[in-house]
Amino acid sequence: MVITGTRKGIGRALAEHYLAAGWHVVGCSRGETSIDHANYQHFSLDVSDEAAVVNMARRIKSEHGSVDALLNNAGIASMNHALLTPASTVNRILQTNVVGTFLFCREMAKLMRRSPSARIVNFTTVAHPLNLEGEAIYAASKAAVESLTRILARELAELKITVNAIGPTPIETDLIRGVSPAKMQALIARQAVPRMGQVEDVINAVDFFLRPESDFITGQVLYLGGVC
Repeated sequence: MVITGTRKGIGRALAEHYLAAGWHVVGCSRGETSIDHANYQHFSLDVSDEAAVVNMARRIKSEHGSVDALLNNAGIASMNHALLTPASTVNRILQTNVVGTFLFCREMAKLMRRSPSARIVNFTTVAHPLNLEGEAIYAASKAAVESLTRILARELAELKITVNAIGPTPIETDLIRGVSPAKMQALIARQAVPRMGQVEDVINAVDFFLRPESDFITGQVLYLGGVC
């Protein structure tokens, strides 16, 4: 299994969960990792760096042969009014969230052709369907990820690779650290289940997509918390 963005937050929790479940996990992040496990391998890279991603894929092929699952968790956000968002922030978000997701889908799918039940799970956000103010570029980048998910589901179906996406509600991670309590409560109130999300909610959804019985489910976007 390959998981992007494993240094902290949801990515780290996913890595630890699947290591405990017996998976061999290959993770990556911009920095080093503190995960210490015999079945964990880490790459320090920028997910939007094509050469680095290609090199990582080659190393995985050489050392592991194939990939059974990819969790495209790496992502960044910037919660600013559109009139206060510089182009540098726009480019950084699009590079990480869109280009990074695409590169990992492309390169890891090449290594999934030998797997009988390959799975790709991308990460989107409820900021897209809720049209959240202050998150225009972040939501737009994840809208692109959703479109990519649906199209890749068709393109990769003949290889027996399913491609789905999960849209978590706010979870206590660095991604929402700068959001005011008032704005957070207003956001949560728009959910059918009005509470903060938990990492376990995300793991449960990922587990569902990874199940062998989920081979007939592809091209779907699952928002948590009853957001639609």
